[in-house]
Amino acid sequence: MSQQGEKPAAHEDDWWRKLYDETAPDTGPSSAPDSLDDRFDSVSDTVSEAVGPELERELEPESLPLPEVRPDPRTAWDPYREQAPPSEEPEREPEPVPVATQAAVPGPRNTVFPAPWEAPAGPPGPRTFAVPKPPEPAPPPAPLTPPAAGPAAAPDPVALHELPPDWAASDAPADGGGGARPLVDHLGDRPPTYDAEPAALPAATSENLDALVPDTVLDGARYGTYTLRAASVRGDSARFRGEPRRDALLTARFGAAESALVLVAVAGGVRGGEGAHLAAADACRWIGGAVARSHARLSEDIRAGRRADLKSGLHRLTDRTYGKLRARAAELGLEPGEYTTSLRCLLLSADPDCRTRVFFGVGSGGLFRLRDGLWQDLEPVIPEEAASGVSEEGPDGDRLTMDLQITTSPSPYSDGPAPPPAELFRFRASVARPGDTLLLCSSGFAEPMRGEPELPDELAERWGPPGPPGLPAFLADTQLRIKGYADDRTCAAVWEA
Repeated sequence: MSQQGEKPAAHEDDWWRKLYDETAPDTGPSSAPDSLDDRFDSVSDTVSEAVGPELERELEPESLPLPEVRPDPRTAWDPYREQAPPSEEPEREPEPVPVATQAAVPGPRNTVFPAPWEAPAGPPGPRTFAVPKPPEPAPPPAPLTPPAAGPAAAPDPVALHELPPDWAASDAPADGGGGARPLVDHLGDRPPTYDAEPAALPAATSENLDALVPDTVLDGARYGTYTLRAASVRGDSARFRGEPRRDALLTARFGAAESALVLVAVAGGVRGGEGAHLAAADACRWIGGAVARSHARLSEDIRAGRRADLKSGLHRLTDRTYGKLRARAAELGLEPGEYTTSLRCLLLSADPDCRTRVFFGVGSGGLFRLRDGLWQDLEPVIPEEAASGVSEEGPDGDRLTMDLQITTSPSPYSDGPAPPPAELFRFRASVARPGDTLLLCSSGFAEPMRGEPELPDELAERWGPPGPPGLPAFLADTQLRIKGYADDRTCAAVWEA
């Protein structure tokens, strides 16, 4: 009986007793496999068996009529070719399969689907990354149209830039001016005796490594309205004999902006001196230090045009430099004439409004200027009396005073004849013009400039109006060889804009 008092039916009591009867024995474990994988496989087989056959029948390809082959109207017509009779039925185009149907097709009935937590079968595929599309190559330039033949036809511009036949043997690029690399050549009917390239290096020991100098020095700069090129090359004779380069070159800038001062020093050691290259290097270093300590005053005097102050001040700095050379010779146990050098310097202001170029120095060398296609020798004139070096000794060895002409007996402390007069100080300040080229050089370059007309003519053609050459071209120009001149060559050229 229920809570409401009604009596349940008999069949309902039987069902309740069968389901919740506590006296019924336990059935125990079933013999059929009942794991999670087994249940998943059972469901997969049931779904595949129910859906697979119908979808396979639907996806069978239909037999479609082949399209009729028609001749190409662009080809030639053949009257004897058999033509198929036209078909009475119109052609039917195959119906495309819908995209949704293709995407909804499951695998075949024997397909085994992996579980969501299982790794995909097979080797992992490569990972791809998005890369930017490479730029398209630029189209080649259009070929130049050759000019029409005729009496007034212009020359072919391509022929003006043809490379020399031995360009492949050269490993240097084109010079700064854009032309082909100039080759080292010789002037005159016969080539020089020595080879143009270095043959032997100077001897070295563990104690003189700091005294070694390179075979070639090349430098350049541009300030204000001028362009500077400088080079120092060992002579052909020294290259063949394995001797060091006796010439020394110094290019330095002191200060900044418009008040900056550029110094170019060229020194040439005496021929045959054992430490000639050391004396030249010392002279350049000491005159450079003296100018550096006074560069502010020197720059102001150059820009103001105070030539008298410049001459006296630079003369004093040069005397101090040669005093140090004599003291150094005494330390080495050498005569003053064995440890000396010629010294020639240029002072250039970095101010674009200042075109004053100052030269000073002592000893042999050259100062030239190229103006309007002609070379001018600007070497300061030395009085004949001073240049002749007249001795102040009488016929019997008695010395004469300069003013009173009173004879005096020789000094008992004198070891020999009086030393020769010292080299005179040279000074020149000139105003440059646009298009000028100023050349400062040592005696190894000044001698062929004065003695061989072919060299200045060739340099005038190379250093003309097109402008200053690049560093490789300038080095090649300084190596124009002439038979009979095999000394070191050191020069610095200044091109005015």
